[in-house]
Amino acid sequence: MTSPDGAPISLGTLAGGQTMHFDFSTMSSPDRYRLMASAITPRPIAWVTSQSATGTRNAAPYSFFNMMGAAPPIVAIGMMRRPDGTHKDSAQNILDTREFVVNLVGEPDAQAMNLTCIDAPPDIDEITLAGLDTAASIAIAPPRITSAPVAMECRVYQTVEIGTTTLVIGEVLHFHVRDEFYDPATRRLDTPAMRLIGRVHGSGFYARGTDLFELNRPVWTDPA
Repeated sequence: MTSPDGAPISLGTLAGGQTMHFDFSTMSSPDRYRLMASAITPRPIAWVTSQSATGTRNAAPYSFFNMMGAAPPIVAIGMMRRPDGTHKDSAQNILDTREFVVNLVGEPDAQAMNLTCIDAPPDIDEITLAGLDTAASIAIAPPRITSAPVAMECRVYQTVEIGTTTLVIGEVLHFHVRDEFYDPATRRLDTPAMRLIGRVHGSGFYARGTDLFELNRPVWTDPA
């Protein structure tokens, strides 16, 4: 059996009569991607702004992204290469300059973020193409997007080439929050007010963070 793109796939088999089992070692990369990206959701979006060594700006969203620690403050982004094996513009800029900004995406910026997914040539400035306003960063060259609720100036801590993915581990140098989302008295962010969106299944589906529930973390009490 083949997938729509002609690649061979492994049919799922029933494990224990209740769940489907897929042997990833026998499946094509696109089919593994479809399963993982449809199941590991919602995923936060790193709207990465970067700048080439010659000064051309770039913006692109990445949903293989998350916070990985606070001491040091670390974020990680998985950046897949093009089918021919070359790096896309954001990854190449980061490898060349070691600098980037992670902007988080509020729902009002959804359309602009989606526009920056475009497969434009390297000399195209997606920031200008999407009509985005920017502000200068404090410690690095790439600018931050001013409409983003949060923007993190990052410097590369480490990069790892894994198969067709460039794993970028960045250390957060400066953390910018729009005034209306931060309460100095409590030192807390108003996360719901940011209206952040995340990626879910399929090629174009996103999620809002509006349907929330809370569970208090349990505390162990010795029964003795």
